[in-house]
Amino acid sequence: MDGNITAVIGIVVMLALIFLGVNIGLSMFIIGFVGYAYVLNPNAALSVLGTYSTSSSMTYTMTVIPLFVLMGNFAFYSGISNGLFTTSRVLMGRARGSLAYAGIVACALFGSICGSLAATTATMSRVAKPVMAEHGYKPEIIGGVLACSGTLGTLIPPSTPFIIFGIMTETSIGKLFAAGIFPGIVMAACFCVCVFILGKADSNAFPSGQRYSVKEKIFSLKGYLGMFILFLLVLGGIFTGATSVTEAAAIGAAVSLIILIAKRMFTKGNVRESLFDTIKTLGMVMITLVGANMFGTFLTVTNLPTNLAKWINSLDVPSVFVIIIIIVVYAVLGCVMDTLALMILSTPIFVPIIVALGYDVVWFGVIIVMIMNMGAVTPPVGLSCYVASGVMKIPLGTVFRGVVPFLIAFVASLVIVIAFPQTALFLPSIVRGG
Repeated sequence: MDGNITAVIGIVVMLALIFLGVNIGLSMFIIGFVGYAYVLNPNAALSVLGTYSTSSSMTYTMTVIPLFVLMGNFAFYSGISNGLFTTSRVLMGRARGSLAYAGIVACALFGSICGSLAATTATMSRVAKPVMAEHGYKPEIIGGVLACSGTLGTLIPPSTPFIIFGIMTETSIGKLFAAGIFPGIVMAACFCVCVFILGKADSNAFPSGQRYSVKEKIFSLKGYLGMFILFLLVLGGIFTGATSVTEAAAIGAAVSLIILIAKRMFTKGNVRESLFDTIKTLGMVMITLVGANMFGTFLTVTNLPTNLAKWINSLDVPSVFVIIIIIVVYAVLGCVMDTLALMILSTPIFVPIIVALGYDVVWFGVIIVMIMNMGAVTPPVGLSCYVASGVMKIPLGTVFRGVVPFLIAFVASLVIVIAFPQTALFLPSIVRGG
């Protein structure tokens, strides 16, 4: 059978397994192993199985993931998230929709020390929802603002998707981190513009905030201190070249533990939950990565990615047209698939095409994460909406309705980064580390 046909059949069967509820990592692993054995032979498949299972999990670079996840968990249990929202609320003052702005800003700042969409959404939902509800915000507004803002946790570094993308494509993780900063700011700004427009259209939906004196605003800045220390030590070390990404992750985990102790939140329960959450996240990522490597190896021996790239290069169409098609594919699949799984699944297929077209892989990594964020708030599989609904006890349908206006903000930020690639590529061009 032709290699391309074999690859397509493998992809279709794998998607069928996923939609039947089989774990994404296990689905990729099964199809990758069986497909490789079919194309070559069972002995070769067994040999690759042993090699990739080890290489995927026992590498120095992989230690970055649990360390950054642990840093975010320690930061959460230390109460940093409460300080971020409180300070942001005070700084926004009497502005109409001030609590919505505060939620967006706090999510962006917490994302700079967390790296997980689900964790950012859950954490800030617990902190912001009671205050917003008390001040008269409608449930759909609360759900929409926090579900969308929580996605900033995967775009603003440190970011777990960037780490995985960097490992899979052998791209500098430090440069990917740097590339996510300005697009993250652009996306947060677009959310704020959306709140401003919605507030103008319906003033009752976005109440004005409380007046605070200059002295109170200055004093409130202490709520940003823990975040600032972690950001400076971790990302500052990476961007200046003073530390490697792995060293920076270790420093971040250690400092966040010190902050946990300093805030007198170092309890048996908090430490146990931090470690348990880290192990769960790492287990999920490792299973998916092993499966992705096996599946990617199967695709390689079928020559599908190479043949697809050659075919696209032979087309007499502008390269931007190909980019648009890829984005549309991501946007559609992101509505029905887990976003992280989609990235891992699609990277071996699309990256060779991007390279063949002459686009920067770092820029493409940012685009993928931005589309992932949009997929995380679109039904029927909108992870951020599910998390927000579960944490805040707001009906899922209500959260999805609240998200609708913000989809325009997602598209606007994506268009800006596509039209102006330097938005993502300027910082990576000047950072030393990575």
